[in-house]
Amino acid sequence: MTKVFLTGSAGFIGFHLAQLLLRDGFEVCGVDGMTDYYDVTLKQKRHQMLLQNPGFVAHEVMLEDHAKLDEIADAFAPDVIVHLAAQAGVRYSLDNPRAYVDANVVGTFNIMEIARRHEVQHLLMASTSSVYGANTEMPYSETHKADSPMTIYAATKKAGEAMGHSYAHLWDLPTTMFRFFTVYGPWGRPDMALFKFVDAMLDGRPVDIYNNGDMFRDFTYVEDLVRAIRLLIDTAPQRPDTPEDIASGDSLSAVAPYRVVNIGNSDTVRLLDFVDAIEAELGVKAIRNYMPMQKGDVPATWANADLLQSLTGYKPQTDVRDGIAKFVAWFREYYQK
Repeated sequence: MTKVFLTGSAGFIGFHLAQLLLRDGFEVCGVDGMTDYYDVTLKQKRHQMLLQNPGFVAHEVMLEDHAKLDEIADAFAPDVIVHLAAQAGVRYSLDNPRAYVDANVVGTFNIMEIARRHEVQHLLMASTSSVYGANTEMPYSETHKADSPMTIYAATKKAGEAMGHSYAHLWDLPTTMFRFFTVYGPWGRPDMALFKFVDAMLDGRPVDIYNNGDMFRDFTYVEDLVRAIRLLIDTAPQRPDTPEDIASGDSLSAVAPYRVVNIGNSDTVRLLDFVDAIEAELGVKAIRNYMPMQKGDVPATWANADLLQSLTGYKPQTDVRDGIAKFVAWFREYYQK
């Protein structure tokens, strides 16, 4: 039985991934800091549900606490590490940048050290479409330059990618970084647009629509995302013998068993159309508060997911209206609204 050490297991994506891994027969050791960035009871409920499965164990520990992390990992002896835990959120990084350096840089280093010591079969770590920053060439491809991050959040995630490459090279540690594109779905985070819009609209409060709605996002349904991660676990990169061995369009490093993979729907949805779809599902009209672009934000994201498909045979494809309907059904049931 493959043993997966999963960080961020009480988080939105980690919860869904843990459910899938447990269904597929993996043994999962989940760690989560249970920070109060958003409602901790939501995180606790996710862990409670996962703990119904005997293949899951949970530990509450901060990523910065390397001694405690080492103790947990040494007792578990993982075969694979999936590192999802991070200080998330573009906007919060404007107010509390130190939290991002502590969790996303120091914390990621601690996880890489565990992977090195245990010589895991595969280290998989979450990055973000935000690393593409000021790049305007779309759809975003893994081989594009991503050297102009526009927030400290994006910069810390890019630092994680760079550190991951160095460890892959130095220690022959198979490493896959995945860049997420606007993930949404049931059990989503309260700071994310879909959650905020649905909550406000059901309460008759205005919704803030940035850049006057002239924004586009590649929305990725969470179950599609974790299915992609599950398949990538079995697709560990190998150091190429020569640069000529790297296929066209592959982000595989010429000097390390290291690869970056986009996980997105390969589609763009205009923010105003997104709001329209929520209105249609709720049967409620939004009170729209149009706002200028927020500092550090980008007008559009769009994933080229060809590499994911070539590696796994899989491509996310849930239509945003179907995904919104599933989120709304969960939200109404969970919050009794």
